[in-house]
Amino acid sequence: MPTNLFESLAKGDLLPIIFFAVFFGLGLAAIGEKAEPVKGFLSGTLEAVFWMINKILKLAPIGVFAFICTTVMTFGASALIPLAKLVLVVVFAMIFFIIVVLGIVARICGISIFSIIKILKDELLLAFSTSSSEAVLPVMMSKMEKFGSPKEVTSFVIPIGYSFNLDGSALYQSIAALFVAQMYDMHLSLTEQLVLMATLMIASKGMAGVPGVSIVVLLTTLGSMHLPAQGLALIIGIDRLLDMVRTCVNVMGNALSTIFVAKWEKVYDKEKGQKYLNSL
Repeated sequence: MPTNLFESLAKGDLLPIIFFAVFFGLGLAAIGEKAEPVKGFLSGTLEAVFWMINKILKLAPIGVFAFICTTVMTFGASALIPLAKLVLVVVFAMIFFIIVVLGIVARICGISIFSIIKILKDELLLAFSTSSSEAVLPVMMSKMEKFGSPKEVTSFVIPIGYSFNLDGSALYQSIAALFVAQMYDMHLSLTEQLVLMATLMIASKGMAGVPGVSIVVLLTTLGSMHLPAQGLALIIGIDRLLDMVRTCVNVMGNALSTIFVAKWEKVYDKEKGQKYLNSL
């Protein structure tokens, strides 16, 4: 907990701010209707901030174009090689996470991760092309119900997961933060790396499922860890491509979570799911 909230806000110390926000949110939930004016104020503030961010992000491509041009003119085309490596690492990490990590979870649930890919192939393409997981929410809920997860599970787990189960975003932000540190030749100890990843995992909770939000979270986190936020200028140039990949991971993680929870609660209808899979 911060000794002085405003001092933490001024310094950009993210962890104390997050802990205060969690406890403050619990306090608002505890007092019920009395908290409605505060909730309305905070909700309006959030909408205003997102409006500002959207306006700024519309001008960001111009700045990124100028920055990359200056970088290439100064250091040559070789300056873009680290970006190509970043893209490869992120894409490989996302594929590994889906096939191995989510694959193991799916196997525990008694299904194959490729079955979910087969069911959601159209939604994954839509999420990939739009970089927005919100676009596939209704159809994904319907398909996971047909796959054997009860409506009461899907209608609760998936919407909550869109804010608190963002596997792809958390993974991408951790890799991007380490990329910035290495780009500026800043050595991070194992403890610092673990703190960085924990901070990003916490900070990624509550993110909106719309394009470009990960950059905002990453920018705040880098400042709190005393890493140069200027390094994000290069990443922004390829963020749209990486956003498409991490959105697919977010969709897969949330789809699988419905099956996991249904299996945990012993309400998963495997026979119904198999019939739906065979009908595709």
